[in-house]
Amino acid sequence: MQLRIACPPMDHSAVRSTFRTLEPVHGMIYFVPEAGEEYAKAGLTGNRTGYFASRSAAMGAVGAEVVVATFFNFHPALVRHAMAGAWASASPARVIEARYGAVDRALRRAWTDDVLRSEDLREAAQLARWAAERACDRPEGRPLFAGHATLDWPEEPHLVLWHAQTLLREFRGDGHVAALTIEGLNGLDALIIHAATGDVPAAALKATRRWSDHEWDKGVDSLRERGLIEPGGELALTDAGREHRKWVEDRTDALAEWAYAALGDDNSARLRALGRPLAQAVVDAGLLTVDFARLLDEEPRGS
Repeated sequence: MQLRIACPPMDHSAVRSTFRTLEPVHGMIYFVPEAGEEYAKAGLTGNRTGYFASRSAAMGAVGAEVVVATFFNFHPALVRHAMAGAWASASPARVIEARYGAVDRALRRAWTDDVLRSEDLREAAQLARWAAERACDRPEGRPLFAGHATLDWPEEPHLVLWHAQTLLREFRGDGHVAALTIEGLNGLDALIIHAATGDVPAAALKATRRWSDHEWDKGVDSLRERGLIEPGGELALTDAGREHRKWVEDRTDALAEWAYAALGDDNSARLRALGRPLAQAVVDAGLLTVDFARLLDEEPRGS
């Protein structure tokens, strides 16, 4: 297959849609039991330790404060607790190895042998890789992405696709953090505004990121004073809040465009078409099922 290199500006809705279509392929790693099993074999104990260490390992044996900064919206006390002693238990290289072992096992559970051997999977992996490799030309200001960009590419198509989508996710994520920072928001502010859109229940964001009721309420009051949250008891965005949210999301798309411009609109549409059944199979296999009890079982709550 010949890739048509396309550098004209893309429709930002296509950038967002292409990312979201493939995101289940990457995102399942945060929920599947294979992850916890592989991290435990590597020497990590605790669900949160596995999450923070596995996602930050590409940056090396960084301290908790680097994880707080790059992950952005988790309570710092949660991160410090989870990362305490992590690198003494398992080296970053061993954790990365464990992560890819979990990815391999989980995707093999979701996709049949026919899918794993298919030309469609191979083509999707190649398209996603082209976009991810173009992203690697611009690591500046994207520390979490830059760490992942130093990792070797795997050989098997299902792992290539996962690695490519991981790079595209962290590339986009670092840009999103930059946009939020420009708007003068911290991690808690971003969670509250996300909850106010109605897309995700506030209770789920507050609990999984481990912000106390007191901290959450203070954050809501601060955003109300800034005119981004409606007054009263209901958590809802004002017109200014909706405008802010749209600016952040549009700017995130614009910052992610560089990667997908390697494909252009036609090849991005092709990647979405190839990715939809792959992502749906991940969902149908239950790889994205959230077990909140498992996520909350051992971490201290911030105060």
